[in-house]
Amino acid sequence: MNHLLRKLDLTSLRLFVAVCQERNIARAAERESITPSAVSRRIAEIETVIGRPVIHRESRGISVTPVGEMVMRHAQAVIASFESLDAELSQFATGAKGSVKVVANLSAIVQFLPEDIAAYTRIFPDVEIQVDERSTSSVLRSVSESGADFGICNAVPGIKDLESLPYRTDRLFLLVPRGHRLSDATAVTLADMARENFVGLGSDTSLARLLAQQARSLGLDMKVKIRVNSFDALCRMVHVRLGIAVLPQHIGELYVDTLDLQLVPIAEPWASREQIVVFRQRERLTAAASALVNFLTNKR
Repeated sequence: MNHLLRKLDLTSLRLFVAVCQERNIARAAERESITPSAVSRRIAEIETVIGRPVIHRESRGISVTPVGEMVMRHAQAVIASFESLDAELSQFATGAKGSVKVVANLSAIVQFLPEDIAAYTRIFPDVEIQVDERSTSSVLRSVSESGADFGICNAVPGIKDLESLPYRTDRLFLLVPRGHRLSDATAVTLADMARENFVGLGSDTSLARLLAQQARSLGLDMKVKIRVNSFDALCRMVHVRLGIAVLPQHIGELYVDTLDLQLVPIAEPWASREQIVVFRQRERLTAAASALVNFLTNKR
């Protein structure tokens, strides 16, 4: 592999593909604005590197050998990959102006988006970005109905007719008041906390649905006594000992130093969640939206 990488170049591969498509060196040379002798030299170099003939020269053109067919197939894939890269870079560059509407769930907005959007706008200060907070189900519905350029939400089963890319991973922790019976635990399970009173987000949020689903699977009944619409309210409710809560680690860490709270890891597979960027079709994104998607999904 290293031998091929050092010896073959894109120009030679492009000329070889042109010869295979035209079945004639002279026509391929005319198409690529180069002399036939230069094309022949490039083909000979490919054959030297590979050690086998890739074409047979005939009186009225050329025929492609079986090895040549294989090389052409891979050459086309390499060229297509670089053309795709060029198109994406061009989109990124032309995304310097415009407006983008994003719908995102609360977890993404509180944990990750502020810093990411701030970094993006330092590169593209003329792009106007509107962010609306929605539940995960509402994010998916809004993107499906063309109510936003793209959305950011938790990866959930059953996403149809939308494309997606990975964005971030977050980890769910248990939030309890200091001195609570679980505050000194090294880790907890859902069964450990099931008999407690809970403070939760709205029942239509992906977090509320996840917890309800996991409780049902274990035959447990979670007692959600209070529901709120923000993590700030949730943390304050736990602070005054109205219940315990499950929330993303990064959000809990914003409050543990200012309120009487303790974070406890949850030792369950479902406590690790993937966040994704969703859109209808990549090629239908505006240049500004595509540039922002590229920035968000390549930022780690």
